[in-house]
Amino acid sequence: MHTHNSNSSFSSDFPKSAGSNTYYIYAGAVLLVLFAWIGFSAFSANAAPAGGKPGGPPPMPVEVARVSQGTVNIDISAVGTLQANESLIIRPQLSGRIEAIHFNEGQAVKKGAVLFSLDASEYRAQVAESEATVKLAQLKFNRSQDLLKKNLISQQQYDEDAAKADEAAAQLALYKDRLDKTVIRAPFSGVTGLRKVSPGDVVQQGQELVSLEDINLLKLDFRAPEVYLPELKSGLDVTVVTDAFPNEIFNGKVYAIAPRVDEASRSVLLRARITNDRGVLRPGLFAKVVLRLASRENALLIPEEALWPVGNKMFVYRVVDGKAMMNPIKTGNRLKGQVEILDGLSKDDTVITAGQMKLRNEAAVMPVNQPAPDSGNVK
Repeated sequence: MHTHNSNSSFSSDFPKSAGSNTYYIYAGAVLLVLFAWIGFSAFSANAAPAGGKPGGPPPMPVEVARVSQGTVNIDISAVGTLQANESLIIRPQLSGRIEAIHFNEGQAVKKGAVLFSLDASEYRAQVAESEATVKLAQLKFNRSQDLLKKNLISQQQYDEDAAKADEAAAQLALYKDRLDKTVIRAPFSGVTGLRKVSPGDVVQQGQELVSLEDINLLKLDFRAPEVYLPELKSGLDVTVVTDAFPNEIFNGKVYAIAPRVDEASRSVLLRARITNDRGVLRPGLFAKVVLRLASRENALLIPEEALWPVGNKMFVYRVVDGKAMMNPIKTGNRLKGQVEILDGLSKDDTVITAGQMKLRNEAAVMPVNQPAPDSGNVK
């Protein structure tokens, strides 16, 4: 009986020595591929990304803006009421009948112009009578002087005659003053109001006759918060806009400051004069006021988006040689969309306005916009 040996047949087709060589060649090829992959990965990891350090993260995209210069005006907004520069009610100092009215209502009149005449017949008679009394008393006094020189009258008689002459002169002056008061004149130049009497009316002393307003200049009363007290002074400029003339701006200057701070509102009352050459403004108008405390030329300005608060301090990221440098600053007045920088930046520095959330100090950055040049606009 014949028996087949499978092991002998396999060994005869594939010799043991040949099988070992094939195994080692295959293993070597695998190792070669593995080393090549590791080397490529190492090279890729050590390659420098565009704009960054070798082995570092790529630069962060940010938006930037240049520090600009402009004029910064320090203003206070307030409200006030316009008043006449001078205003009064014309009233008679004597009782009597109105003989004549010498003006038209709403008419501009000059200082000293006659407005009303009262019936003066009684006062003219008193003056005439008093003038005769003065004349007689003066003659008597003159005779007394001559007689005293000759020692023909006593000193007492002379003194009495002198006193009577003085008394008569004083009475005449009183009557003349009353006569003058029957003519009522404008105490200053202005515009008359609507009269409340007619010719022939009998008026009493102190009765209201007509108003007189000086509106060539107007006064403006308004208040400023007490925190601005150190900066308040006479001569500050104010601009005024009214609802009646919303498209016109009127100019003036502060000329008086109340000496006391109002305890209820914690504010200071100021008074300014507003020019009204065309006479369009009227006393009593509501006014929106802007008081200019100061004006700084060539102030440094940045967009408010560049501000980066950290605790109680304020910073910005300044771009220096492609890096974001965290820079402490001191801010001043805030404008529309801009902030004044008092310290920490220079003209033409570049600051980051968007993208700060992912930044750290000295991080590489890449601006994605072209910052606009300084326009030098007045703010």
